Amino acid sequence: MAETEERAEHALVALNLRYSYKRTPALQGVSLEVATGSIHGFVGPNGAGKTTTLKILATLLRAQGGTVKVLGHDIVRESKQVRDRIGYMPDHFGLYRQMAVFECLDFFAAAYGMPPGKRTSVIVDVLALTDMAGRRDSLVSSLSRGMQQRLSLARALVHDPDLLLLDEPASGLDPRARVELMEILKELSKMGKTIFISSHILSELAGLCDAVTIIDRGWTRYSGSMGDLLARGEVEATYLLTLTVDPPAVREALQQAEWVTAVERADGDSSYRVTLDTQRADTGALLRAVLDNGGVVESFRVEARDLSRVFMDLTEPGVP
Repeated sequence: MAETEERAEHALVALNLRYSYKRTPALQGVSLEVATGSIHGFVGPNGAGKTTTLKILATLLRAQGGTVKVLGHDIVRESKQVRDRIGYMPDHFGLYRQMAVFECLDFFAAAYGMPPGKRTSVIVDVLALTDMAGRRDSLVSSLSRGMQQRLSLARALVHDPDLLLLDEPASGLDPRARVELMEILKELSKMGKTIFISSHILSELAGLCDAVTIIDRGWTRYSGSMGDLLARGEVEATYLLTLTVDPPAVREALQQAEWVTAVERADGDSSYRVTLDTQRADTGALLRAVLDNGGVVESFRVEARDLSRVFMDLTEPGVP
């Protein structure tokens, strides 16, 4: 009974997925759990098996081994229920280039069985959410790469799915378009959507995701929270801490703590870059030290460069 309750807290559970293209193994043992309401990163080098995994989760490929449940539904026996509740955005999505934006979304809404009287209001809402309202009458062929990515995301949202499966959604985008896309995903998370997003760059997802799965050569190397990822081995964890109330006692306490290996000012007068010895303390100790000395926390996040170092360690050629 306890295991059933635990699984109910997860939007996605995959166990020991295996798949081969002829004699070439793509997945050899991929397992992961995605908590309901989370933004979960799916990271691995090019060729690690990310797209194959996502196609299986989206019911486009049938795994040759292992099991998957999406929102409590088995993806083989209950594929229709799964498709009704997921939104899948592939890495390269074929859009009808001679359609207008609104017309394109109307087509896909109809494909999902949405009645005509409801489609217009839904599409208007989706265009507003993805900041595409001003492009509703534009031809798809006239859109920039970033706008086409937004349209692909809007297409995945048109039937109001509970779980979004996004395969390299920021690929090929310029820095501004990447930031804007990530802001849209944060807004979707606030609306209660569960987001599973793949990338081959861990630092790209560091400030967005609360959990991550790392795969390499078809195997799961890590699956869990960002904080736990940093606690692996002897990696020192560096955090960026911004305070709205920053009394001198905070910095003094951090400098005197034996488990803090470095404290320095980051961008802004009330921001710190704090490095912890993860063998002696965790983030709880850091936050307690701040609060006990009168500090008020505005934001707190792990620094991406340390995540990148862990990623390199986990995907080394010599890792079995």
